[in-house]
Order: sequence, then C-alpha cells, then structure tokens
Amino acid sequence: MTTTQTTIDVGDSLPDLDLVLPDGAQTALRDRVGRIFVLYFYPKDDTSGCTREAQDFSAHQANFDALGADVLGVSRDTPAKHQKFIAKYDLAVPLASDEDAVVLEAFGVWVEKQMYGKTYMGIERATFLFDAKGVLVRAWRKVRVPGHVAEVLEAVRAIA
Repeated sequence: MTTTQTTIDVGDSLPDLDLVLPDGAQTALRDRVGRIFVLYFYPKDDTSGCTREAQDFSAHQANFDALGADVLGVSRDTPAKHQKFIAKYDLAVPLASDEDAVVLEAFGVWVEKQMYGKTYMGIERATFLFDAKGVLVRAWRKVRVPGHVAEVLEAVRAIA
C-alpha cells in the first residue's frame, strides 16, 4: 500500500496506537496525553542524518524535560537495533519500533521514495508536536536535520 497523503492534521487527537520500546515493552501513544509530546519519525538507525537528529534531541533532552515535554523517536528498526544505536552513541532520547508500519501509515510518513532511479517505500523524516491535551498543534514534514531540534524546542516553549 502506498501512503502519500497526510492522515493526521493539526487539530487532530493523538491516535490510540502502540509502539515497541527497545526493551521489548509496548508503549501506547495515548499514554502521553497529559504532557506535551514530541513524536519524530526517522528513516534508519546508525545513518548519518538519523544519528545527528538523535544526538541533537539527546543534547536537548534536559530542556524538553524542563518544559514538561516527552520526546520519542520512531523508525522501523527492531528493538535490538535501537538498543545498539542508543549504546553506540550514548543517546538520551527514547526510541521506539514500528516494524509493521502501522503508526507510520497513520501519520502519513510511510511514503514512496526514489533513489538512484529506484522506487521504494520508506520513512519521510517528520516531527509532530502535541499539546498536553493530546491535540496536534504543529507538524514538520520533509525535515532537514540542521537546526530542526532547536526549532522544535522553540515551538514547545511557546505552548509550555
């Protein structure tokens, strides 16, 4: 199935979907209601842009915490791969797995991509900001990593 359109928009509520944490435990997105929530999607562990983004979120984790905001990164990588990625780079930002792409499709970030003339399905780098009531207040799509985390942090400050 090719998902090319946004399925969640500003004003929508956080969907009732689950992800798997690196320790194998499940976490429900709806459990984040009550706190500001930053949900970011990235293509793959241990690649240059994804590593930089995870390091940037980790570097600002204390700032997000101080503002009462949870941050969670999501890719299709396995929980075991997330454990290795976290350990290799000493990441502070929590990561979760969506191996079956259910959450990715719900957020419209499982999209058709092209590289070297080949078409394939992959994750569009995107970030979603939910207020403490679980309502989407901002979405960044086709994210460029440099400066992105600082921009997200400013948006969190504006609603904290």
